Amino acid sequence: MEVIQQIDLSILLFIQEHLRVAWMNGFWEFITRFGDGGIFWIILTLALMIPKKTRKAGIVAACSLILGFLITNVTLKPLVDRVRPYNYSDAIIPLGRIPVESSFPSGHTCASFACALIYVRVLPKKYGIPLVVLASLIALSRLYLCVHFPTDVIGGFLVALFSSMVVYACHQRLEKKKVK
Repeated sequence: MEVIQQIDLSILLFIQEHLRVAWMNGFWEFITRFGDGGIFWIILTLALMIPKKTRKAGIVAACSLILGFLITNVTLKPLVDRVRPYNYSDAIIPLGRIPVESSFPSGHTCASFACALIYVRVLPKKYGIPLVVLASLIALSRLYLCVHFPTDVIGGFLVALFSSMVVYACHQRLEKKKVK
């Protein structure tokens, strides 16, 4: 486990020392706000539930978001209780708002991909693909700002992938039953 921690730390130090540039800091702080509390994804999901044409997409995304939240925030974060990178090493200098809850897995990443991976499957690609790009930027912002370790972001993505696959499979089953 210590080897993984050192690799994580090395990646963050590389980002901090070689990829951070002052003129980009505001951009990454702005991008990360889209993941704060999952609010952007919750609002988008609720908005998609209103028109009949996109209601199923909104409902399926809401289920994926809820499952991802339960796994990430209710189960894994308290169970793993991983410290944030800036609490692990004084060499890490976080930017923006400093989170205080556990680091693993990344809730921003999980919420973003839990919805985006549903939307890319059920909405036209011209809407789904930009949402996956946004989710990716949100995940990267957590590393750029040094508020998560890379494995936290990978963990958040994997939880989102799992929740979106489970929920989408259930949705497909229900759709097949309706056809019969």
